[in-house]
Amino acid sequence: MARRITIFDTTLRDGEQSPGASMNIEEKLEVAKQLARLKVDVIEAGFPISSQGDFDAVKAVADNIKGPAIAGLCRASKADIDRAWEALKGAKMPVIHTFLATSDIHLEKKLKKTREQVLEMAVTAVKHAKGYTEHVEFSAEDAARSDFDFLCQVVEAVIDAGATVVNIPDTVGYAIPSEFGALIAKLHKRVPNIKNAIISVHCHNDLGLATANSLAAVMNGAGQVECTINGIGERAGNAALEEVVMALNTRCDLFNAKTNVNTKEIHRASRIVSDVTGLSVQVNKAIVGANAFAHEAGIHQHGVLQDKRTYEIMDAQSVGLAQNNLVLGKHSGRHAFEDRLKSLGYSLTKAELDKSFERFKALADKKKEMFDEDLETIVADEFRVIQAKYNLEYMNVMTSMDGIPTATIRLRTDEGEIVEAGIGVGSVDAVYKTIDKMVDAKYTLLDYIVKAVTGGTDALGEVTVKLEGRNGEIYTGRGASLDIIEASAKAYLNAVNKLIRLEALRGDGGKPKDKPIL
Repeated sequence: MARRITIFDTTLRDGEQSPGASMNIEEKLEVAKQLARLKVDVIEAGFPISSQGDFDAVKAVADNIKGPAIAGLCRASKADIDRAWEALKGAKMPVIHTFLATSDIHLEKKLKKTREQVLEMAVTAVKHAKGYTEHVEFSAEDAARSDFDFLCQVVEAVIDAGATVVNIPDTVGYAIPSEFGALIAKLHKRVPNIKNAIISVHCHNDLGLATANSLAAVMNGAGQVECTINGIGERAGNAALEEVVMALNTRCDLFNAKTNVNTKEIHRASRIVSDVTGLSVQVNKAIVGANAFAHEAGIHQHGVLQDKRTYEIMDAQSVGLAQNNLVLGKHSGRHAFEDRLKSLGYSLTKAELDKSFERFKALADKKKEMFDEDLETIVADEFRVIQAKYNLEYMNVMTSMDGIPTATIRLRTDEGEIVEAGIGVGSVDAVYKTIDKMVDAKYTLLDYIVKAVTGGTDALGEVTVKLEGRNGEIYTGRGASLDIIEASAKAYLNAVNKLIRLEALRGDGGKPKDKPIL
């Protein structure tokens, strides 16, 4: 009988630590709802003591998301653990996840503590967390570079103290699969009480081996894998959930292990995380990249036409991709529109459906063919979850080959309307410089990316911008429209509104506390 592997998703915690990937509370809830539909076992919702915003987000996820266990990260200190419990106590299955470094370089350079002191801190933290909940996970930060005998001592001690999960992170992505797999196997042989806890792994991708290391760990007895949607995370990212899950699913014959993940929700989860964070998925990304199931070579196309198994080891539909992308046009009715959204995994309220259908009809009048990607973009663009201070009401842009580009813009705020005009070296520059004069915020434009959602001159254009705040924080905004200038304005305002709201949540406008990288 196949072993059941627990999937611990840390997209909302470690994934959010990707530069520019910060999420507000509503965005975290949107992603968490999709993770629940995906049926991950554990959602790590954040690091509650790091900021008031993170605390509120973890609490919102704990109070509102049903199905998965909800975890909060905390250092091995009483204050951190108390704060985590305050955020988590509304969850049906709260998990306190406490961590402490065990490698000599971390002990000497960062913690400035002895092994004996660290061992005592780890045990004390687990016991304190155990007073709040039965479900306690301990992570030995930088375990892959720790002295093995000391690591065994820590693992044994925290299990005796009550830890139900012990995580062995490759914090800096240093390990090689054969080496990491052997480490997990050796722990199972050496630690006498190891069967009293689940051994988890959390691998970073600095050498491009996070998924391989995670799978090697499973082969050698790990019962939980910590991962993120699209593999996002600190530096080069984490093990990608979709890669780990589909590897176990596709090669169950080899691993003799399975997960509880609903794989048909993978594509939608990838799309939502990409949209919320502004981090695009590379086209050749395994499982969820645009080319993952594409075939251009003639010999490949011929083989696939005869039998998909000739060049496809997975069914595209098994990860939530539709078989036929061309679906609707301007004569399509509301029921057809609703059915197609349901087949793509969207469940909208009546008000949301009405708003999306109105946008669809307006676009369908201008486009001859509507593709699944267009529908997904419509829904994402209509419900970009941010409480906006500034809303675009009117925009008129004038440009010519020899003239000076000018923009006239009207924004609506709670206090009333603002109207302004400006010039720039190009149409988008004129729009952005005009908006800069209208909003009460300080920032710098770092990045501006344009892409077509589908092919053709009538394709929806999607714009992603990144703004840097006054203290170095990065805010991502996205907008979509048939008119690329309108999409550019919407994306810019989306980022500006995020910046204003998140700085207001922090109160003093300062940076949140540093977050750890397990």
